[in-house]
Amino acid sequence: MEAGIIETTYDLKAYLEGVFVARRQEIGLNDTAFVAQKRAEAFELFSRIGFPHAALEKWRGTDLSRALNHEFQALPEQPAADIDIDKIFKCDVPHFETLLVSQLNGWYADRINLLQVYPNGMIIGSLAAALSKYPKLVNAHYGKYADDKTDGLTALNTAMAQDGIFIYIPDNVTVEQNIQTVNITDFKQNLFLNTRNLVILGENSHLRLVQCDDSINHDVTFINSVTEVKIGRNSTLDHYKMQNKDDHTTLINSMFFHQDEGSSLSTNAISLNGGLIRNLSHVTMSGPHSNAEVYGLYLMDRYQHVDNQVFINHAAPECESRELFKGVLDDHASGVFNGHIKVHRDAQKTNAFQTNKNILLSDKASIDAKPFLEIYADDVKCSHGATIGQLDPEALFYIRSRGISEANAKILLMYAFAADVINKISIPELRQRMDDMVKKRLRGELSQCEQCVLNCSTHEHQKMDFKIDISKI
Repeated sequence: MEAGIIETTYDLKAYLEGVFVARRQEIGLNDTAFVAQKRAEAFELFSRIGFPHAALEKWRGTDLSRALNHEFQALPEQPAADIDIDKIFKCDVPHFETLLVSQLNGWYADRINLLQVYPNGMIIGSLAAALSKYPKLVNAHYGKYADDKTDGLTALNTAMAQDGIFIYIPDNVTVEQNIQTVNITDFKQNLFLNTRNLVILGENSHLRLVQCDDSINHDVTFINSVTEVKIGRNSTLDHYKMQNKDDHTTLINSMFFHQDEGSSLSTNAISLNGGLIRNLSHVTMSGPHSNAEVYGLYLMDRYQHVDNQVFINHAAPECESRELFKGVLDDHASGVFNGHIKVHRDAQKTNAFQTNKNILLSDKASIDAKPFLEIYADDVKCSHGATIGQLDPEALFYIRSRGISEANAKILLMYAFAADVINKISIPELRQRMDDMVKKRLRGELSQCEQCVLNCSTHEHQKMDFKIDISKI
């Protein structure tokens, strides 16, 4: 295969180019002149460079050739106006009160109320509708933070995304309720989906945002999602990305965060299932005294693949970033972690810390970890590190000496390893739910045991008890 080329029997690139040319007006129905120009430039770039390939440094460990070798249907139709989203999807997190915002096949699901304006000035709804009703607000941020100049998939998203979720939080507004966005795919054909989201936090505002990806059917799906987030001066965003997809789904999730002076970001991506998942967290701290905490957990088995790309751009002085990513891989699963911290010359008094730890449960599983520091300032405190290994035999012996079977002891060790990331979730109900899901994932997928000591709950009031001191593991 020629370097720099994705070899497939089906020319998906030519198909998508044909769709864009034939249905250009439909795709950009609500576009402003600015967004229309962005689309044209992005399409030209995608036509020139195509899909990312393994010859590119940032894609060395992820091969998209199998994922792209299908006849896909792009540009699904809008959902019906009378659709009842609760019949398609219902969140089952006990006591988790959220303002639920749903997407169906890339479209904002509520086609009757496309935009909701709340008494505090908060606006939530369809990005396409926001382009039409609030063009100046959208133009001020759309395409300003996403890197669609070098990445073919981000460029493709800019060119072809028809809709997505728009969230605007005005200055001095604290949103008390958790906002939960759910991206659902339910399509009877192979679906190639481009979806675009825009989240804007004004100054001194606060938001807790949970993004979930779910599938109803199990047809082959390629989801290319781009989310741009502006965090205004002295504002705080507590963000979670929950992924539990089927093995037929490819999910490219690109998050671009832009932080102003004094802002705080905490983002946590938890990947429990998925055929091929790639998470990009691109954080730019443009103002001093900003803080970013970037966490991730991935549990993969069978032939699943996960790729976490983290870029922390320290562009201002006296900022701090912390990264912690942990992974457990079994069977033939594979993973990539590429952590890049860049400290600009003027970003003095920067603190930046990065850690990636991985456990491989089989000799067929693999992880490619590359922590990287790029520092141009001299008054900084920065560190990075990555570890790859198996379960600690001494810890395993300690647990087994307490009368616990080998299978259960391994599950306990894996759970204790993953708990560091789960415990970073600040929403108690969500933390409990993810705690349960991780335990079930470890028991049911990564290890099998009929009498698991974890006794994962199936009812909302059932508690999970550990009979040993986890801190000693």
